[in-house]
Amino acid sequence: NNSSLAVMPCCYDGLSAKLVEAAGFKLTFMSGFAVSAAYGLPDTGLLSVTEMAYQANMICNALRYIPCIGDGDTGYGNVANVKRTVRQYINAGLSGIMIEDQVSPKRCGHTKGKQVVGREEACARIRAAVDARQEGGEDLVILARTDARGPLGLEEALERCRLFRALG
Repeated sequence: NNSSLAVMPCCYDGLSAKLVEAAGFKLTFMSGFAVSAAYGLPDTGLLSVTEMAYQANMICNALRYIPCIGDGDTGYGNVANVKRTVRQYINAGLSGIMIEDQVSPKRCGHTKGKQVVGREEACARIRAAVDARQEGGEDLVILARTDARGPLGLEEALERCRLFRALG
């Protein structure tokens, strides 16, 4: 349980990942916003899990020494889709995945007006990601992100964080 923070610059392709690694950072993050922008699209869930997994594979093949965590958005659908997303990200070589609790279609995390699913569905997404990790016997970091603070308040956001942590 290391309580230190690590700076995690974002990447969106093999070259940007190599630049993060060459700059001496200990890890990188495949940003959904950045990958969408590279496709000329807004970060509103227009890219599919297949396109993101393809990009993740290019990134992971370019890296030699550092891990990459990937933006898994909402998991690209229901709990079955979340499990599929986790498996595809593992197969691409990612060391972690971030799943969020926004409704679909989602909005970029940097914008106002985000809406979130109910607690039950949010927890079901995280539970599905944890189950997929366990079923695959993989050592994958799962980051559970909530956007509940804006629409539902700080206490709800903190409660979701506690629930997500308890799920694993």
